[in-house]
Amino acid sequence: MFSREILNLYFVAGTQDCRHLSGSPEQNLLGVLETALQNGISCYQLREKGQHALQDEARIRRLAGACRELCHRYAVPFVLNNDVHAALAWGADGVHIGQQDMPLQEAAALCHGKIFLGISNNSFANAQSSFAAACADYLAVGPIFPTQSKPDAKAPVGVALVERVRAAGIDAPVVAIGGIKADTAPLLRRAGADGIAVISAIAAADDVALAVQQLL
Repeated sequence: MFSREILNLYFVAGTQDCRHLSGSPEQNLLGVLETALQNGISCYQLREKGQHALQDEARIRRLAGACRELCHRYAVPFVLNNDVHAALAWGADGVHIGQQDMPLQEAAALCHGKIFLGISNNSFANAQSSFAAACADYLAVGPIFPTQSKPDAKAPVGVALVERVRAAGIDAPVVAIGGIKADTAPLLRRAGADGIAVISAIAAADDVALAVQQLL
């Protein structure tokens, strides 16, 4: 069951985001994830994507299972990025898609009554269209600030886009994403975001526990 509170502090990461650590890719990610869970993240999305990500599907599936079990141990939803069919098959609680991954209505038809669905929006027009479709459980808006975590990231949209979305009467659950840090998180919440989603602010932190606590 989806609720807005799930979006409060939404951690997104894959093994490619933990390459600075010395263990195996999977253990690096699982270690960061468990510390983040222990300190209060409200949702986790496995985004195994990019040049340095795992490429073997069987290995990714095993990692997804380990992440899901860890999340459920702390009563936190586990979300899979991009792949609706895998999310359903692998027992995820939710799935997150981009504007180009799959038509929103098609994704919603597959997910309805089974898992929750989020969609990325990097413009006001995107957000209007996603909201009008009335079939996504939440809207992600961003990137708010410049980000190094996604080489293919769109141009930053700024805090103003969250404010504009709310001013237009779009009352769907909204999570802001992209380059957000502890000192900018309050700006997004004041602008009307239900929560913030971060990658490197947690995954690349020297002290993951402290980073989570500061973001909260």
